[in-house]
Amino acid sequence: MRNNYFLSVIGFLLCLSLYPQTTLKAYKDSIQQLKKAANEAYDTYDYNKSIEYSLDIIKLAAPKNDYYNLQKGYNFLGVAYEVLKDTSRARENYEKALRYAELTKNDTLLLGSYNNLGNILSSNPETIEQGLDYYERAIEIASKSLSLKDAITPVVNIAWTHLENGEHSKASPFLKKAWQLSSQESDKSLQSNLLTLMGMYYSGIDEFADSREHFRQSIEMAKKDSLLVEASFAYEEYSKMLVKNGLFEEAYSALKEHQEYEELLFQKEKNHQREVVYGRFQTEEYKKDLAAAQREQQYKDEVLAKTRQITLIMIFSLAGLFLFLIFLFRNNRIRKKLIGELREKNDELTAAKEEAERLSLLKTRFFSTVSHELRTPLYGVVGLTSLLLEENENEKQKEDLKSLKFSADYLLALINDVLQMNKMESNLVHLENGNFDMQELFKGIVKSFETTRNHNNNSIELQIDENIPRSLIGDSMRLSQVMMNLVGNAVKFTQNGKVWIKAQLKDCGERGCVIQFEVGDTGPGIPKNKQQEIFEEFSQLQSNNYNYQGTGLGLPIVKKLLQLFGSEIHLESEEGKGSVFSFEIEFEKGNEEVHTPVKKVTGEFIDQQVKRALIVDDNRINQVVTRRILEQRDFECLVAGSGEEALAILKTESLDVVLMDVNMPGMNGMETTQEVRKFNPNIPIIALTAVEVGEMREEILSAGMNDIINKPYNIPEFFSTIFRNLLQPVA
Repeated sequence: MRNNYFLSVIGFLLCLSLYPQTTLKAYKDSIQQLKKAANEAYDTYDYNKSIEYSLDIIKLAAPKNDYYNLQKGYNFLGVAYEVLKDTSRARENYEKALRYAELTKNDTLLLGSYNNLGNILSSNPETIEQGLDYYERAIEIASKSLSLKDAITPVVNIAWTHLENGEHSKASPFLKKAWQLSSQESDKSLQSNLLTLMGMYYSGIDEFADSREHFRQSIEMAKKDSLLVEASFAYEEYSKMLVKNGLFEEAYSALKEHQEYEELLFQKEKNHQREVVYGRFQTEEYKKDLAAAQREQQYKDEVLAKTRQITLIMIFSLAGLFLFLIFLFRNNRIRKKLIGELREKNDELTAAKEEAERLSLLKTRFFSTVSHELRTPLYGVVGLTSLLLEENENEKQKEDLKSLKFSADYLLALINDVLQMNKMESNLVHLENGNFDMQELFKGIVKSFETTRNHNNNSIELQIDENIPRSLIGDSMRLSQVMMNLVGNAVKFTQNGKVWIKAQLKDCGERGCVIQFEVGDTGPGIPKNKQQEIFEEFSQLQSNNYNYQGTGLGLPIVKKLLQLFGSEIHLESEEGKGSVFSFEIEFEKGNEEVHTPVKKVTGEFIDQQVKRALIVDDNRINQVVTRRILEQRDFECLVAGSGEEALAILKTESLDVVLMDVNMPGMNGMETTQEVRKFNPNIPIIALTAVEVGEMREEILSAGMNDIINKPYNIPEFFSTIFRNLLQPVA
């Protein structure tokens, strides 16, 4: 309930002046008594009586053109009708009160009238702005003619209006101002309501702790001073805040308290009405003479009739309350049952989630293990095949060996694609940003497809915008994966045609550079009805060409990798005319420095003396392959089948480099490396592993190894890594 300007607690008056008053003093006394009676009736919730006294004030003041008391009478009427929810009559009487306040030019009366009209108008969504305007007028009067303390009521009401309309930021300054002014007041009703409003504000901005504390203080103050209306209001808003924060049991308790206070108000009002009726009857009895016996009996009958009416109302109210309590009890039982079922479902969901996570982890471990076990024999197949291709002069056998190597490479690509898709589905792939040179990166990508390009008689055109900074910050490895898949498809599906790679600068600012990438070809194109399907896992276009076989995972991997960059793939294709894939990625600018091409390290940089290498691997085929490859470059090789054997050799032999398998029975490669570093911190140790590099890179390097070569590898990269580590001193 809003604060109203002319309401205060005064003692109850039973006696009214019943005789004509002719003197000015008698008039003033009568007006004063009526105003007190109207106030007292309102304060004791007897609103009908308050209306009667207000009308008596107007009847007395009108013949004398007493604008001051006419304003009082109409204001009392407006207050009573507002409480009775008769807003049209309340507004009508408040407007009349304002007219008489303006005639009196009394700032105190004007402030009260503006405030009360603001209450009525701000309660209607269509007239909120008018209501706020009246509140502002009241504050203006208080600041100019009165004291700021007098402005507290309209300030509170403005804040209240904004809170009711969900405008918490607008309510904030008025709440703060009201709180400052309230410190000068001893009105506990005002302070209790203000604390409730602060609780509503903090609830609206999701400050749960502050909201709860203010509601607690408001309720405590209302209870301490027996403020029924304020306590009911505080509990009602407190229950809403608790519901908002999911505390349904506490909300139910608060709502129950609110209902109990509402019932107390209801009972108090009805009991008081009954007492007033009886008191009025007794007062009239003293004034009647013996000749008015019949009239006396008539009054008694009226009182009895009203008593019966009140009794019936009470009975129906109690019956309704009883039914309502039964309804609440039933709902509470249903609610408890539903909460129990919800908890069971939540437990089941939690168990299912944990099981899914466990299965996902097992799947990830399975793929990692299988990929390692498949890559290990593939290392032997690819390595031996490569050696035979270099050494064998028989052209027929060379073709067979090329087919064998192609099959091994295809199987390796399949393993890599399946493992990559599994990691992405398990959210194990993350971007790792670093400086890179796009031109060098793309030149390397183009060169890696040289064999396939020549096989299909294609040309590859690389176009990089000169305005793109040479140094960029981003995940070059993931970008390389995207481009390798797109260019690989273009080169594979195009014969006797053209493939192009474009990088165009779209925008470059302080934050970074947006670059558009495009990979196109003049190949067979993609039908319209298949352009969405090709981005699904294991989806492939039907073709009779054996060379077009693949895993069907390349484009789905591209799509998921671009999602990590916050981008998406676009396709333009027409059957028979080729395809164009495009996307955009934003990179940060790297350090502006002169970039010199990085030359690959070859054997020409190594001294002509024979280098000694130790191969540590528990697989004999891998030992043979690695040894044969190294011996082609004039390396002298020692072989160890375990970590313990490697330590024994390193303690007695002088060696230049160690090629260490990571996964070995007993002492693994990382444990062996840690032992080696205790007595030989300088020798380069390079990890040879079939495990996905990204899974163990940090662990491998932190163990003391200098570099990593992934199995199976191509021979140029193999020697490039070895020679690079031979040239660089170990830190």
